[in-house]
Amino acid sequence: MSDQARKRKEVSKFYTGALQRGSCCCGSGASKSALPAGYQDADLDRLADGDSSFGCGNPLAFAAVKAGEVVLDLGAGAGLDLLIAAEKVGPTGRAIGVDMTDAMIEAARANLARAGATNAEVRKGFIEALPVESSSVDHVISNCVVNLSPEKEKVFAEIARVLRPGGRIRISDIVAEEPPPPLGEGDGRGRGTILPDWVKADPDLYGACIGGAIPEADYLAGLERAGLVDVKVEERLRYDAAQIGEIAGIAPSCCGGLDTRLAAFAGKIWSATFSGRKP
Repeated sequence: MSDQARKRKEVSKFYTGALQRGSCCCGSGASKSALPAGYQDADLDRLADGDSSFGCGNPLAFAAVKAGEVVLDLGAGAGLDLLIAAEKVGPTGRAIGVDMTDAMIEAARANLARAGATNAEVRKGFIEALPVESSSVDHVISNCVVNLSPEKEKVFAEIARVLRPGGRIRISDIVAEEPPPPLGEGDGRGRGTILPDWVKADPDLYGACIGGAIPEADYLAGLERAGLVDVKVEERLRYDAAQIGEIAGIAPSCCGGLDTRLAAFAGKIWSATFSGRKP
């Protein structure tokens, strides 16, 4: 088994278990703690189980999605962002989700059926090889998923492939590096990752969106190499030690306390919202 295949298997196993465990305990997901990242209570109530939201931000909070357009959600999970997208594009549009984990696909399809979202669907596949036609999508969104890919350059290339000319991205994801400058004061490029090997090698920390995080500058450069333009960071939400503990699924109230080694990364791990377009 290749390293890439092993990583995907570990991630799929992680999220299958997280979905089954529900709230509170290792790998439980964001639940109501997602609210500061751009969601409202009504958003999470769209899911049969609000605790099955695993995102780090709301990529649709300020997205210019219009009725009749096609939105593609990379790593749709239980379908929260897919449901929001389906409402935005209306009956003449289409919302497509792609996920590799059977349990998540089942949960998302159940949530779509429960909501009566007939203009939305979930397809099984890898985000490195999207089961989507080229130049067929107006918007690509993703919520804390690309960091999980062991082949991020392929993901960036696939995003560019499926977008129509003029199509846009809005991606929320976790990055890790030395603190960036304030928004609008340089792009912070040239910083390196601050994650040690023990973090990258831990399957639970990888599944919890920490182990696979790359520097913000590398993310921007990868999108640009894929051919996207006007690529920038729209928002940042810097995590303190307690929030890192929640992301890792080891919050003090759940699993016995925050690993002090992770606390050292306070302020160096954050959620960034990336935007850009295909020329």
